[in-house]
Amino acid sequence: MELSDYIRILRKNWLVIVATTLIGIATAAGYSLTRTPMYEASSRVFVSTQAGGTVQELQQGGSFALQRVGTYVQLAESPLVLNPVIAELDLGGTADSLAAQVSASSPLNSFLIDISVEDADPVLAANLANAIAASLTTAVESIEMRDEQTASPVQLSRVKDALPQANPVSPNVPLNLALGALVGLAAGLGIAVLRAVLDIKVRNARDVEALTDRPLIGAIPFDPKARERPLILEADPHNSRSEAFRTLRTNLQFLEMDGGHSFVVTSSLPSEGKSTTTINLALALADAGKRVALLDCDLRKPKVSEYLNIEGGAGLTDVLIGRARVADVMFPWGKRPLYVLPSGKIPPNPSELLGSKQMGQLLDALSKEFDVVLCDAPPLLPVTDAAILSRSTSGSIVIVAAGRTTTHQLNGALDALETVGGKVAGLVLTMVPTRGPDAYGYGYGYGGYGTYTTSQSATPPPAPAPAPPRARRSRRSAEPARQMTREPEESNLLP
Repeated sequence: MELSDYIRILRKNWLVIVATTLIGIATAAGYSLTRTPMYEASSRVFVSTQAGGTVQELQQGGSFALQRVGTYVQLAESPLVLNPVIAELDLGGTADSLAAQVSASSPLNSFLIDISVEDADPVLAANLANAIAASLTTAVESIEMRDEQTASPVQLSRVKDALPQANPVSPNVPLNLALGALVGLAAGLGIAVLRAVLDIKVRNARDVEALTDRPLIGAIPFDPKARERPLILEADPHNSRSEAFRTLRTNLQFLEMDGGHSFVVTSSLPSEGKSTTTINLALALADAGKRVALLDCDLRKPKVSEYLNIEGGAGLTDVLIGRARVADVMFPWGKRPLYVLPSGKIPPNPSELLGSKQMGQLLDALSKEFDVVLCDAPPLLPVTDAAILSRSTSGSIVIVAAGRTTTHQLNGALDALETVGGKVAGLVLTMVPTRGPDAYGYGYGYGGYGTYTTSQSATPPPAPAPAPPRARRSRRSAEPARQMTREPEESNLLP
């Protein structure tokens, strides 16, 4: 993974990271508020020996005292020292319970012993520290005394009295909040990375490039109103989604497909924008002056006639079984050089019809009459129609819905095409977010470029060419369409 990938993960999961961090801070705050404040008081004792006046005696006494310091530290937390303190202050507890509040320590190579006591009452903590220091002094003198006539060679002197403290030592609220924030942040980052690792959906162009070496020839931005206006080039020609289809048109023209120009448009699963992409691509090609044949080869759930608002009762199935001629069922649509062949009635054997010899002959004939032939085919994973049809076309255009199609589904679709020997011309990413970490880079606008119209397309329209056969007019068809085309010779198409 590159740095940009980590940045994308952070941008994508920043809400989770912020939420876990706030939860960590709230947990630490709750813990701190429910703890009883504890106050600490410390007293200090100095250990000395009663040695002679010579240097050697002083050195021996110092060494003896230094050896004893470690023992006295442990003795400060023993019942021998704590029981008299309990009796003196009338605490009513045991030596073990009091020892849990006491800590004794000595700096390295030092004759000092620090006695610290924690308690909810700051005054009691100070009294306990002073009382323990005094009890330790008495206990050491009693232990080190050789007999009743000889004084103890070790003497403990209290050099610092414990005083009540105004501020508690625990809970340490700032420290707890900082730790809570760090733990929450770490948990959020862990969740973000885990989600990225376990995410198997195709979300951006990099995910597509990691799965296949076939080119990504287009990226169509997500449009929340796509269901209301599926033909975006008709509804809003200046929309960024419309421009994306024009970009797809340009990229498609640069594909090297052995001189062929017939494509089957399919996807892994339904609802990935296959039919709308096919139709809008056909419109974009027709706007550039290309003569386009649009075939609805989805003989299971046809959508082309519904989106284009044309009669679809007779069409491709009638041609394939010899019931009708192409000239009788192919419709010109609008004022563009675009002609549509609906699916016709749904047959009981779609795969057999699409893989028949008649279908191959039909595609060959249409390829000679039109600049581009687009076939809207069913998804690849549920049925084999598109894979079978791909053998008769120049290549397949696979639609991938960003955030919906999984890597397994896309791999399965590509494998289905490769199994039958079909060529993958390219992939088109649809429903791409226009904002956020997975955005493809839309939203440039056209404010500085003037008004865009289809007549200003970068590709000039070619000279008029023979049009496909005259047929029944659709409700969207207009009389000018007849005026701008001429009827082709029927011998060029299948009977």
